[in-house]
Amino acid sequence: MFNKIHHIAIIGTDYNKSKTFYVDTLGFEIIRENYRPNKQDHKIDLKCGDSEIELFIVKNAPNRVSNPEACGLRHLAFQVDSVNETVAELKKKGIECEPIRMDEFTHKAMTFFRDPDNLPIEIHE
Repeated sequence: MFNKIHHIAIIGTDYNKSKTFYVDTLGFEIIRENYRPNKQDHKIDLKCGDSEIELFIVKNAPNRVSNPEACGLRHLAFQVDSVNETVAELKKKGIECEPIRMDEFTHKAMTFFRDPDNLPIEIHE
């Protein structure tokens, strides 16, 4: 019934910080970008493999509850070829990651870092 994930939506609060982080720092390619005057927000669609990330910039959006964790989607995860190499590249760009650990079920390396609005992002081999 479901073939694949079409897109993931992320809400950021600062246009410049969010766009810089996802496009310039993480390297996602912009597919299209629009300002929606009726909602007073920006919507930036980013390419992520065969899927898309919808990045909405909404001023004054309430903070996401991360600690304690709340019901709902927990985090965003990206598959990478090498967690060690990705962490090293992120560090060069000023992004701190949690210590690398092994997933107890897949036995693959993984770790987390956070976006400008404190959204947890996982990288996983």
